[in-house]
Amino acid sequence: MTSAVQSPQDYVQQKAAASGSSFYYAFLFLPPPRRAAITAFYAFCREVDDVVDEVSDPGVAATKLAWWQSEVGRAYAGQPSHPVMQALMPHAAEFGIEARHLLAIIEGCQMDLTQTRYLDFAALEKYCHLVAGIVGEVSARIFGQVDAKTTEYAHKLGLAFQLTNIIRDVGEDARRDRIYLPVNELQQFDVKAHEILKGVYSERFTALMKFQAERAHALYDEALALLPAADRRSQKPGLMMASIYRTLLREVEASDFQVLHQRIALTPLRKLWLAWKMQALGRF
Repeated sequence: MTSAVQSPQDYVQQKAAASGSSFYYAFLFLPPPRRAAITAFYAFCREVDDVVDEVSDPGVAATKLAWWQSEVGRAYAGQPSHPVMQALMPHAAEFGIEARHLLAIIEGCQMDLTQTRYLDFAALEKYCHLVAGIVGEVSARIFGQVDAKTTEYAHKLGLAFQLTNIIRDVGEDARRDRIYLPVNELQQFDVKAHEILKGVYSERFTALMKFQAERAHALYDEALALLPAADRRSQKPGLMMASIYRTLLREVEASDFQVLHQRIALTPLRKLWLAWKMQALGRF
């Protein structure tokens, strides 16, 4: 007996749900058309990100990302072949999702194949702009942005999310020989790259991580201050994610930055509670 062919919508739903990401919990409260659009967009982000994380041969990964670049071109020419693009394209015009957005995200993933260190925060910020700022920009449009100034908020919040991920994933990234913490800041706190790669904790490492966390907190505050009043209601899903991510950052701080040997995470129930609290009560 042959099984039923999976629809593009089912494919992206499974891709988004399987990730267990904080993003998924924020989508649950959206009306169906917006939820369908953000689920398809998030599935696209997962697909290209997984190429970098799951393909061990950089040459093969580069070829796959080049295929995705071509697929974006085909999709915007009316011929999407991948289920993610088939699910996303019906929403692209309505929510202002442009080919340049998707290509920027792919470009950020390509950086991961060629660059494993960042000299300073300005260099890291360029990477974060592609893999997180652009994601924030597209998400804000899908959520129902009406004020142009909300784009700046979305980029700032995306940067805060990405820095939170970097702080949480220092050990996991080191096992892939990647260190996103800027080289000049490692030097400032006298933390050697080989110590991070070997999972060695020290007071110097803790001081470096406190510095990173303070910057991330400042970015959350700056982002929230930038959100125009006209878009506060529409951008609730982003505020839910901010609540979840900032709680995660505080958990990492509470552990005294024990991130080299483990991945600190919130339970699904706690994520759902934080999302619901923002939805129902409008507060962190």
